[in-house]
Amino acid sequence: MEALLRGRDTVVLDGGLATRLEEYGCDLSGGLWSARLLADAPGLVRRVHRDFFDAGADVAVSASYQASFTGFAERGIGRDEAAALMLRSVRLAAQARDEAGGGLVAAGIGPYGAALADGAEYTGDYALDAEALADWHRERWHLLAGSGADLLACETVPSVEEAHALAALMEESPEVPVWVSFSGRDDAHISDGTPIAECAALFGDRPQVVAVGVNCTPPRHVASLVAAAVAASGRPGVAYPNSGESWDARARAWTGTADPEEFASGADGWRAAGARLIGGCCRTGPGHIRRIRAHIG
Repeated sequence: MEALLRGRDTVVLDGGLATRLEEYGCDLSGGLWSARLLADAPGLVRRVHRDFFDAGADVAVSASYQASFTGFAERGIGRDEAAALMLRSVRLAAQARDEAGGGLVAAGIGPYGAALADGAEYTGDYALDAEALADWHRERWHLLAGSGADLLACETVPSVEEAHALAALMEESPEVPVWVSFSGRDDAHISDGTPIAECAALFGDRPQVVAVGVNCTPPRHVASLVAAAVAASGRPGVAYPNSGESWDARARAWTGTADPEEFASGADGWRAAGARLIGGCCRTGPGHIRRIRAHIG
């Protein structure tokens, strides 16, 4: 990542992997979400990564966000097969990268709440403390740290307890580059209500942390959150928000706009706030990444 940042003002990340898979007609219902396709449609996962590289992304995040040993076990998949599928997620992203002619692969590490598949990833309302969370993450963490990915992407972190857990795991593999990205509830706090500055400060003295910031957050909150994270951590910022749409649970439909040009215009503010890694999360596709690439140059 340092080599990719060298000589560049900004690195472009990919967009919503699941969103693109759904555009191809995939049904992602169920607790494994897009991770199910690591077994059922690996070629399509590789194709989606390639779509984002072709749109101008420098980095692909692997389809391992929702993948976990416990999640696979609940669906009758043993540990060896689960490990093979998680390693496949990195390999598919690397194949797309090589086909596209270059870039980086980040192994996606979703929060504990993603495996629960009950919405806790957006609240951080867990019954586990930092030590228990580190125990839960550990096996997957070390598997993906040794997968050949260029770095780990700790995504949608909703709670300060989980931030402490991830910081503890970094001490077990200090040679592996990592970015840490929180989910925000407003302009100053992550999902569990902790100030993002407090959480970001946990990673300020860790050379392996290449960026700290936010993802899976409404665009209107991003600049303030990134600025606070950068100031507290002393690290570059990372920003890959949702499209700006909102989910209407009653109507079971998305509302608002997902206009790629409007979304990409926000990147100027995120960059001014200190973000050097910029992309998209839920409801963003190759069109959004293409417009970000055009804005950044």
